[in-house]
Amino acid sequence: MIHRDLKARNILLVGEMNPKISNFGLTITFGVLKDSDTIVSQGKVYTLGFFSPNGTTRRYMAIWYYDVSVVWVANRDRPLNDSSGTIKILSDGNIVLVNGINETVWSTNATTSPRNTSAQLTDNGNLILRDQSNDVSLWESHKHPTNSFLPTMRLSHNVKTGEKVMLNSWRTPQDPNYGNYTVGLHVATIGVPQMFTWNQGRILWRSGPWNGRVFTGASSMYSVYVDGFYIVVEAGTYYITQNFRKNLIVKNFVDTQGIILEEIWNNQTGSWDQSFKGPDVDCDKYNNCGPFGFCNQNNKPICQCVRGYEPKNKQEWDRGNWSGGCKRKTPFQCERSNNGTDKSREDVFSKLTKVKVPDLIQWSPGLENDCRSLCLRNCSCVAYSYDADIGCMYWSGNLIDIQQYKDIRGLILYIRVPYSERDKQKDKKVIIIVPVIISLVVVSICLFLSWRWMSKRKGKNIIVQQESGEADSLNSTTIVLRNPEDKVNVEELPLYSLETLVNATNNFHTANKLGEGGFGPVYKGMLVNRKEIAIKRLSTASGQGMEEFMNEVAVISKLQHRNLVRLLGCCVEKFEKMLIYEYLQNRSLDVFLFDQSQMVLDWRKRFNVIEGIGRGLLYLHRDSRLRIIHRDLKPSNILLDDEWNPKISDFGMARIFGGDQDQGKTKRVVGTFGYMSPEYALSGRFSEKSDVFSFGVLVLEIISGRRNTSFYNEELSLTLCGYAWKLWNEDNVVELLDKRISNPNFYAEITRCMHIGLLCVQESPVHRPNISTVLSMLSTEIADLPLPKEPLFTDRWNHSHLGSSSTKTNKISFTILDGR
Repeated sequence: MIHRDLKARNILLVGEMNPKISNFGLTITFGVLKDSDTIVSQGKVYTLGFFSPNGTTRRYMAIWYYDVSVVWVANRDRPLNDSSGTIKILSDGNIVLVNGINETVWSTNATTSPRNTSAQLTDNGNLILRDQSNDVSLWESHKHPTNSFLPTMRLSHNVKTGEKVMLNSWRTPQDPNYGNYTVGLHVATIGVPQMFTWNQGRILWRSGPWNGRVFTGASSMYSVYVDGFYIVVEAGTYYITQNFRKNLIVKNFVDTQGIILEEIWNNQTGSWDQSFKGPDVDCDKYNNCGPFGFCNQNNKPICQCVRGYEPKNKQEWDRGNWSGGCKRKTPFQCERSNNGTDKSREDVFSKLTKVKVPDLIQWSPGLENDCRSLCLRNCSCVAYSYDADIGCMYWSGNLIDIQQYKDIRGLILYIRVPYSERDKQKDKKVIIIVPVIISLVVVSICLFLSWRWMSKRKGKNIIVQQESGEADSLNSTTIVLRNPEDKVNVEELPLYSLETLVNATNNFHTANKLGEGGFGPVYKGMLVNRKEIAIKRLSTASGQGMEEFMNEVAVISKLQHRNLVRLLGCCVEKFEKMLIYEYLQNRSLDVFLFDQSQMVLDWRKRFNVIEGIGRGLLYLHRDSRLRIIHRDLKPSNILLDDEWNPKISDFGMARIFGGDQDQGKTKRVVGTFGYMSPEYALSGRFSEKSDVFSFGVLVLEIISGRRNTSFYNEELSLTLCGYAWKLWNEDNVVELLDKRISNPNFYAEITRCMHIGLLCVQESPVHRPNISTVLSMLSTEIADLPLPKEPLFTDRWNHSHLGSSSTKTNKISFTILDGR
C-alpha cells in the first residue's frame, strides 16, 4: 500500500507513545489528536479537528467541508478556552474530548466496558466509531446532527413514540451552542410526511406533503438533484435521507434565523452556490394569511380569501393584518339540507391551482373522482386535493397555510363552496373578461411596437423559436429574446418551456435518467405528440457553465449532418439551462465498448462507426460553413442511432475558426485526459490535427474494446497507444483485438485500421494525416500507408512534462474519464 500523504501531522501516538501512521481516509486508529492535528477523509472532502468561530478564541471539536464550512460540532455547549484540548480513544472504546487538566468535555458514551475500537471519517462527513472485533458501528456523528443535513444522514420521526432526530441551529454565527430553531420530519398518523421548521415549538415553515419524489409545496428545494432525496419507513419510523453523490458536494442546513438553505459547492469559483432558501418570502411563512386565506407573493395584497369566504375583520385585513383569516359567507348546501331546504342543488368546488395544500391533512386511498364524491358525502369536508402518488387528501375545520405559486410547482386544491357561488362567479366573469381583453390588446400592441423599436436599435439578440406541440414545426412562433449578459446569437432555435420538459420527463424522474457527464445529467423525455427527446440539464456543480452551454447552442444549431447529433432546441428558464436533442435509443459508444454485460458490436458495426465518425469530422473540419474543432472527442460523446450509425455530440468545448485560420491557442485547456493531443495539453495549441489525435485513440479503443487509460504497466508505463505500438513492432496485432469479435476474415482490415490509428496519434501534428486523408486510407483509395513513428506514451509524458511546463501558462481543466 502507498500512503501518498505521509507527513508529521499524520503520525499519531497510541498507548505507550507508539507511533501509528494515520489519515488513510479509511479506518483511523489514534491515541491522541492534539489541537494542531487534523484527520482528512479519503476523498479530502471533510476534515476533523479543532476550530474557532470568527472573532472568538473558543475551541471546538468539529467536522468541516473544504476548510470553509463547519457542518458538525461535538462540544457545542462546552467550548474550550484554549488550545490544550485533545481527542482520544479511551480503553473503554469511547472517543472523548478532554481539556488541559484531563477533564472530559465531551464523549460518545457508546460503551461502558473495554472495547477495541477505531474511528473512521467518511467522505459523506460521518465520524463512525467501530468495534474492530466485529466491525459493528457503535456510534455515528450522523445520528447526532447539529445544524447541517449531510449525505446519508437520516432525519427521522417515530410516529409511535414521537421521538425525532432533527437539525438544530447555532445560537449565533459565532456561537454553535443550541439555538432556537429546529428542522425535521413530521408525519401525522395518516402517514403523509412533511418537513417543518420550528421556533421553540412554534411552526415557522412547512414543506407540503411528500409524494415519493419531492415535497409538493417546496419542489424547487431539490429541483436540480431531485433524485438525491428519499423517504423510507422502518418499524414505524420515517426517515428522510439524501444519496451520496460522487463529485458533488451539497449542503443543507438551518441558519441562526431558522432559514433552511441548500448550497452546492462550485469548484470553478471555490464557493457555495445557493439553490434553495426557505422561507424566502413572506408567503413562505407558516399560515401567513390565517384560516381560509391563501398567499400569493405576486398579488397585491399578497393575502386573499378563498372563494366563498370573506375577511373575518375587514378593517384589520385592509390594514395588512391577515392573521385573523377569513370566514364563510353562506352555509354549505348540505347544512341547509339538514334543515329541510332544497336538496336538489349540491355544493360545488372551486379550483385553486399551483398551491401548497393546507396543513392538517386527512388521507384516503382512491382515484381523483373518488376524492370529490367522498368529500361531498361528508358535510364536514371543506376541501380536497389529489396527487397520483399520494392519493386523496381531505380537510375539515380550518384551511391553514395555503400558498399559491406562479410557476409549475404545487397541486390543485378543490375548495367546497355553496351552489349559489357558481351563479355569482358567472356574473363576475362577464364583468371582468371584456375590459381584460381590451387591455390585453392594447398592451400587446404597445409591446410589439416597443420590440420592433428595440430590435432596430440593437443588433445582438437571441433568436429562438417558441415550442408549440411539435417543437421543430415550420409553423412555430418565432420570437426575439434579448440576453445582453451572454452576448450570444442563436438563430431560429426552438425554445422549450421548463413546464414542457418537466412533464416530458415525469419531473426528471430517475427512471428517465440516461447518464451523467461533466455538463450534468441527461434524461429521456416524451413530448405530448409522442416524440422522444434527450434532455441535457446543466448541473449547478458542473465544471462546465454558461460559456460551454451557449457555445454548444451557437455551434451545433448551425450544423446539419447525418453523423452529428441534431439539436432540437434549448431551455433557459429561471436557474435552469437545458439542451434538447434527438433521442438515440442505442445510447453512447462507450456503453458497448467497455461494458461487458452489453450486446457485442461486431466488427462490421465497429468499422461503420469508425467511418461515420471520420465523415462527421470531415464535415466539421472542411465541409460545413463553419470550420469547427471539437476538442473533446471520446466514446461517451459518440451516440448511436437505431441502425448503429454514429453521431458526434457535446460541442460545449468546440471552437470555430474563421477565414484562413487553421490553428488556435488557449490559456484554458479543456478536454478529457487520454484523448488530448500533446501539443494541446502542453501549450494550448489546437487545430484539426488535435481532433485527428483523439480520433486515433478512438480507433484503437474500438479495435481493442478497452479504454486508453486502462493500459498500465509498472515497467513501461504504457497507455493503449503505447501498448498498440509495442504489439505493432512485435507483429502481434491479434493480441490487441477485442476477443469478443476475433474473426480471421477481418484481420487484414483490422490491421489496416490499427495502422491508421497509430498514424493519427503521432507526437507531432505534422506527421498526422488530416481527416480527409484518413477517410481515403479507410476506403483503401490510398493503398500504401506510411510507417507510423513511435507515439508519445501519454502516462510517461504527462508525469514528466506536463506538470513542469504547462502550469506556467495554462489553466488545465480535465473532464472525468467516464463521460457518461
